[in-house]
Amino acid sequence: MERTLILVKPDGVQRGLIGDVISRFERRGLKLIGMKFMQMSSSRAAEHYAEHIGKPFYPGLVAYIISGPIVAMVWEGNDAVAIARNTIGATKPAESAPGTIRGDFALEIGRNMVHGSDSPESGERETAIYFSADELVSWDRITDTWISEDKWE
Repeated sequence: MERTLILVKPDGVQRGLIGDVISRFERRGLKLIGMKFMQMSSSRAAEHYAEHIGKPFYPGLVAYIISGPIVAMVWEGNDAVAIARNTIGATKPAESAPGTIRGDFALEIGRNMVHGSDSPESGERETAIYFSADELVSWDRITDTWISEDKWE
């Protein structure tokens, strides 16, 4: 079972769109296994965005992500990363299809509402930045047999 980290960034929190974001992933069929409302620290931001250190946009990226509270979530499911990225839309909101989170709620790349892991490996690495193993809840959802074919086996 694959996991992905989703962050509702400060713009999504400030605009009151946390519930809309959660609803999109629930309706897709992904299962929420961890969630925190938090203020990101500079050190956590540096760890999260380590691959961008030294790039011209890095200081602004960190300043923005620590500017207000965020919601960190871990979602689980078959192909969770690809499903989540499809639900989120393209990084540039202008290139995001209508019906995606960014296509429906964002206008600019610097205020694009959410972060989603870009690979299963990133999903595992990023999840560990925000959650310890005991903060993730493994649970059986009664609707899983109607969402995933492998639940019939």
